[in-house]
Amino acid sequence: MSSHTSVVTTANIRSYFQESVLNAMETQGVRARDETVAYLINMLSDFARTDRFYEWTPGGYMLRPLAVLYSDALYAKSEQARNQALRRLGDIALFIAGIFADSLQKQSVNLDYYIAMGGNAYGYLSDRHSSRAHRPVFGELSSQFTDFVDILSSIGLHDRSHDNDILHLYERWLNTGSKRSAQRLRELGIQVTVGARSARKH
Repeated sequence: MSSHTSVVTTANIRSYFQESVLNAMETQGVRARDETVAYLINMLSDFARTDRFYEWTPGGYMLRPLAVLYSDALYAKSEQARNQALRRLGDIALFIAGIFADSLQKQSVNLDYYIAMGGNAYGYLSDRHSSRAHRPVFGELSSQFTDFVDILSSIGLHDRSHDNDILHLYERWLNTGSKRSAQRLRELGIQVTVGARSARKH
């Protein structure tokens, strides 16, 4: 994060995210409908508040694992409750994969897991959400999940110490197909090919 934006106040947090997301999308050549971009900006603005990102429990605020959120959806007593659980699952997976990807290296689950869980949650919503107007948004969030992870990872809210780490960038590209990682590798003089990633996946 540059020095002039090191402190982001509540009053301008949404403007900050809007500018950051739009700039990142332009730089990375990612296209999406206005409604999807607005959804992404609203999600970031919401999660800037601790009480929106974490959930209150008897033990205090905590972040429930994706598997628990999936269980909530699986055993939901209504379609509305299922949709809410899946939407939160998708949002949490996208936020963590984009903003806190480096921290996943120390966990038992990796970035691939978050991308799969989040993409599938949004995919379900794109097919079955009760509001047809929201289905195209969830469809884009699902089909372009990795692109949106790249967008979040480039907006300057986390440690960028790995941006010049070729091995880290290559591993991330192999595991997720991240376009941003591929572009950064090319900038560093490393040419990546689809064949190399396909071989890794088998």
